[in-house]
Amino acid sequence: MALIPTEEALARVLAGAGALDAETVPVGEAHHRVLASAVIAGRTTPAADVSAMDGYAVRAADVATVPVTLTLAGEAAAGRPHDGTLQSGETVRVFTGGVIPAGADAVVIQEDTRREGERITMLEATTRGRHVRFAGGDFAKGDIVLQAGHRLTARDLALAAAADHANLEVVRRPRVGIFATGDELVPPGTGAGPHQVILSNIYAVGALARLAGAEVVDLGRLADTPDATRAGLTSALAADLDVLVTTGGASVGDHDLVAPTLLGLGIELAVHKIALRPGKPLMFGHANATRILGLPGNPVSAHVCALLFLVPLLRRLQGETAGVDRLPLTPAELGVDLKANDLRMDFMRAEIIGRGARGPIVRPLPVQDSSMLRLLARADALLVRPPHAPAGRAGDACDIVLLND
Repeated sequence: MALIPTEEALARVLAGAGALDAETVPVGEAHHRVLASAVIAGRTTPAADVSAMDGYAVRAADVATVPVTLTLAGEAAAGRPHDGTLQSGETVRVFTGGVIPAGADAVVIQEDTRREGERITMLEATTRGRHVRFAGGDFAKGDIVLQAGHRLTARDLALAAAADHANLEVVRRPRVGIFATGDELVPPGTGAGPHQVILSNIYAVGALARLAGAEVVDLGRLADTPDATRAGLTSALAADLDVLVTTGGASVGDHDLVAPTLLGLGIELAVHKIALRPGKPLMFGHANATRILGLPGNPVSAHVCALLFLVPLLRRLQGETAGVDRLPLTPAELGVDLKANDLRMDFMRAEIIGRGARGPIVRPLPVQDSSMLRLLARADALLVRPPHAPAGRAGDACDIVLLND
């Protein structure tokens, strides 16, 4: 069976995936959620012309030539407007955010004035609109201020609230269940023997899924027997999951049981074995509404595949579209010479050692064994080598995938 190119594998994983159903949440609980519908401003902001500075509201025509002395007619603070209409020769003390009184069209900042009781001398000339924030200068009622499919930042929450939305319609979080497979696996802190391996994949994969907006359920460990694997997968597929993730058991060894079990359950694998290093055994299929992503067991392979395939899938299920169907590549520059690559797309753990004209300067770490977590934790990025890439020289352009949670 020919290996599937990495980009084609991503396209197959994303095929048919669309936004899940929507739910309404308070704006204060919507951080990092994805909008299911556009946010339309419910009011104009500013709702009236307001002062941008502390100073004095004036008629610009009265302050075209200075110095000129005007009579104080009142005060306008934020939330406490001045009632009257400004007449020629008058001024109103105004504070930042205070509504510009009727008849005024400019503000002279207080540093450019001299006050003697109710007589205010303007020392600097002004023009219409000076230091005034005009009504609708930020947005007008009916404006679309945030689009559907946008993942909300902290800044967006402020904008949505200012647009008079107490609640927002967002896509519900995808529900992800994660199985680890392997008789050798034991939880951390339980006194692993020399024949055992401490379970680690689920923590990194779960963290990446949560960062991508998912709710994660630890489904435990599948024992390396056909009956246990079949029972565990059948139970998980009957649960209310959007994505089922397995780690390990995806290759072709006698104890790699996930793929044959899925096939035995009548589940067709759209992806199995891709031209990727690390991560060749990756598999993907779906049963009704549940998508199944089988990650390799080696921890580095599992992490790389989760980053390249699980994260985009979760983003697509939340309605995001921008850039989801492309590998998350960042331009960079080689810091060392590299030999030619073979038929698999290579994602090499690398460190950033400087900044060049093309972007970060990167150098692969000295060992690329897919079991070594210490080097994965040390890496700043994955240096991407396309299939059959020729030998590279220091200073050549390259692409990286940044490892920045």
